[in-house]
Amino acid sequence: MKEICTLANDTVYDQLIAFLNSIEVILGSNTPVCIYPFDDQIQQIKTEIANRPNVFIYEDSVSIQRWDEFMQAAAPERLNRKKFRLYGAHRRFCAFDGPFENFIYMDADTLVMNSLDAVFDKLNESDFVVYDFQFTDPTKVYNIQSPKLLEVFEQYRIDSEIFCSGFYGSKQGLFERDTKEWLVAELKSGDAEIIYSGAGEQPLLNYMVMKTGMNSYNFAYSLPDGEKTGCSVTSPHFQMRDNILYDKGNRLTYIHYIGVPPDLIRRVCAGENIEFPYRDLFLHYRYLREPENRPLFMEPLKSYANVSGSNLLERVLRRLRIS
Repeated sequence: MKEICTLANDTVYDQLIAFLNSIEVILGSNTPVCIYPFDDQIQQIKTEIANRPNVFIYEDSVSIQRWDEFMQAAAPERLNRKKFRLYGAHRRFCAFDGPFENFIYMDADTLVMNSLDAVFDKLNESDFVVYDFQFTDPTKVYNIQSPKLLEVFEQYRIDSEIFCSGFYGSKQGLFERDTKEWLVAELKSGDAEIIYSGAGEQPLLNYMVMKTGMNSYNFAYSLPDGEKTGCSVTSPHFQMRDNILYDKGNRLTYIHYIGVPPDLIRRVCAGENIEFPYRDLFLHYRYLREPENRPLFMEPLKSYANVSGSNLLERVLRRLRIS
């Protein structure tokens, strides 16, 4: 059985529905999906998944508290709700406690585009499997100005092992208590200065995986150029056929709507005609079970730039520094 995990609250309700529907279409309606609660705002989600027997919310409060305490010890500044929008993002780490022996974690703002068998197969020989191009920009994971960085990780590892935390396959039991206590001690003894100060849990997870010397694999780094695909809406060249995206003829594994804010998604689902990349694809999966409720846009199309004062793709690319 191929088991999937995600992280959500009611703020990303529309994205979550689209994500679950994509799983149903691509992977099958019996695919187990565990939702880790970003915070306590999950009433809409609870109502929705009552009609989805394969989907459940993680309710191990002891596990959740352990990871909250780990984050408080390892990077307390990232729990600041006033400073970090992703203050609960670390709860995805609960997947290392359970309930699945092997799992793929996917952010709620992703859509499955293809079988995930290759990722699960790779877990037979690796403990951590990813598929993205974050390794091309270490500045959003580590403080590359820190002289200590190359004392902790060799340059070739920085060039090849960095990943985006929005999609990864891994295993239960990789971060037991002793390992977490050691990681916290290493951070407090000086390693904390190498961690990128922005974002949520992503820099810390990269550190956790790399510091423990975990056997990791990145399809985007390892596949031949003619076989690898992109995964982000910041790539404008994907082609859509039958509600599936292709990159130069190769079918994507997943598409990540990174940088498209939940508020924008809510406004579009409420009928406001605002463009964002691959919008029709998102709306197809969002309203797959209820096509009669798909918004009918009566107003002229508005660009995101006119709504926000900044072009979405330019803003995201500027932040990520990748294409």
